Amino acid sequence: MAHTAMSGNGTTAGDDPLQTAVWRLRSRACWADAAALLRSGTPAAALQRTALLVERCLYTEAGWQDAEDALRAAEALAHTDEERGAAACERGYLAYSATLHGVRDRADEARSALGRAAALIPPGSPGRALLDFRRGLIAENLTRSPQAARAAYRRAHAGATAHHDPLLLSFTWRHLAGLALREGELADARHGFAESLRIREELGYLVGTAPALVSLAETETEPEASRLREEARRLFRLLGGVPTWLAAHLTPPSPGAATA
Repeated sequence: MAHTAMSGNGTTAGDDPLQTAVWRLRSRACWADAAALLRSGTPAAALQRTALLVERCLYTEAGWQDAEDALRAAEALAHTDEERGAAACERGYLAYSATLHGVRDRADEARSALGRAAALIPPGSPGRALLDFRRGLIAENLTRSPQAARAAYRRAHAGATAHHDPLLLSFTWRHLAGLALREGELADARHGFAESLRIREELGYLVGTAPALVSLAETETEPEASRLREEARRLFRLLGGVPTWLAAHLTPPSPGAATA
């Protein structure tokens, strides 16, 4: 199962104290606390609150109504095409998350919302890279079209590079690597997973580090694979079992298995 999040906020030295505080909470799986720091009276703040709460749904499989409420508030405050496009992008991502987790089949809503976002967000804008990435997720996980997914991820990767969004780059590396692994391109997969992990560790994105460790372990031999999985288990426990969907990948090794 493939998962991701919104692009980064609060990850560079030039960010203000509020965004730095939001980032620190978000990276430690405290999305509700991060959202509570933001005043929702402006379109930008409302959109950021929405993105945080939608991300919480994806990682915890909970909080769906809070995310819906925040999304409606953001939609009501959106006035420009880019603001409306960003809100549509979040609606599509929430619908995708609900479908992925089996809460309710909202695949058609996800596609429709991201289609509206594509009509509103101009090519070359920062929000376009995130939109391209999410369209790749739908292609990979709902439509089951790896070729379309790869093309969308590559567009997102180029956009994230152009707009200096390292967190989004960590996701594009990860998902391109996942496609490479399925096709038996082990060296490309290992490189992509290693780049994703490196970026997340540099940013301090703890909630995304355990999944990156598990993915990289899939490309390594023993004892390195077991060492990576054990580190992932440690972070998973530290964050209280988040992301929830990672639990199935972190079954403790059987007695006598190689560990490090």
